[in-house]
Amino acid sequence: MKDQHRKVFIEEKFRNLFGEKPDIWVQAPGRVDLMGSHTDYNLGYVLIQTINRSTWIAASPRTDGKIRIASLNLAGRAEFELSRIEHDTQIPWSNYVRGVAHVLLEENYPLTGFDGLVHSTIPFGSGLSSSAALEVATIEVFETLSNWRIEALQKALFCQRAENQFVGMQCGIMDQYASVMGRAGCILLLDCRSITSEIKPVAPGLQVVICDTRAERALTGSEYSQRRAQCEAGAALLADYYPGIQSLRDVSLDQLQAHQADMDPVIYKRCYFILQENQRVLDTAAALVTGRHAEAGRLAVESFNGARDLYEIVSQEMLCMFDAIMHAPGVFGARGAGAGFGGCLVAFVGDDCVDAFMDYVQHQYAHSTGIQAEIYPVRALDGAGVLNIEQDSNDE
Repeated sequence: MKDQHRKVFIEEKFRNLFGEKPDIWVQAPGRVDLMGSHTDYNLGYVLIQTINRSTWIAASPRTDGKIRIASLNLAGRAEFELSRIEHDTQIPWSNYVRGVAHVLLEENYPLTGFDGLVHSTIPFGSGLSSSAALEVATIEVFETLSNWRIEALQKALFCQRAENQFVGMQCGIMDQYASVMGRAGCILLLDCRSITSEIKPVAPGLQVVICDTRAERALTGSEYSQRRAQCEAGAALLADYYPGIQSLRDVSLDQLQAHQADMDPVIYKRCYFILQENQRVLDTAAALVTGRHAEAGRLAVESFNGARDLYEIVSQEMLCMFDAIMHAPGVFGARGAGAGFGGCLVAFVGDDCVDAFMDYVQHQYAHSTGIQAEIYPVRALDGAGVLNIEQDSNDE
């Protein structure tokens, strides 16, 4: 859907809901991690790019301190007062909006109430950061309606805090950072300890393709938190031997292997994967920038195998998708995107083979699972901000 068509569609729905035309429009893109599964909360590296799937919020200010928010993708219309923000079990997606408002009020930012309508082209539960995009779009609405400005990195940190403390999902910084800081046509090498990044161009010849298994994930209260706890337990044990260790980012492979006998076998596997994955991020960034796309593909396959055997976050649908991808024409390699347990795989494909690749994977995956996957190429967009409809990005 082109931006102009999308705007007309949302504006009509907004008028029907709220009886007026929206005053402001903001957008926040989704993201895909090209390398770096679960390295972010271990304060390691992640290689990320925004995608041309985004969350928009159309909004108009209110003078009574209320938020009325609805979605064109999910059921329910939430209403709450800024003076009394509570967790909502009936309309759970609204907790991402509530959480951002709660954090901003804790930080003493004066907030203006608003009527808002959300529309997202980011698939939900797919590992492409639909929740982070909603958080970031929300903070853009509050900033646009107010007389204050927040530095870009602080926006990402506030949104992460909203998800950690209000929603209850102990995510790292990767998703919110990418949605705020993304750069069109580029990838970001993010250092999750210093929360800084390097902007890197990708050499010609490669197309990033999302392969959505349509197997949804529910990460809050799931094994995601267990994996994080296992990594923290491994780092804590090693800190007894090496006092400078604060996270797995500080651990060398030699140190880990020296104390394998002292560690629960499952915790060892988790830590071993993270240490290997962290190095793969750096190696993949170097390969993509210099045009060694086959090398990047090999590293992606190593990442998938480690996620399957060591971190154990690969579902049956992901296995079927991976098999279809690796037999498809033009593929260099593929790995799981996001936290795993379902959702998407990201494939590195020669840019002259994209159509043949997508047709093959679609057919083979449907044949093996009976599920119609969603397969599409993506490109990197700029990060969140006020929407300029005139500069039509042809967001799909």
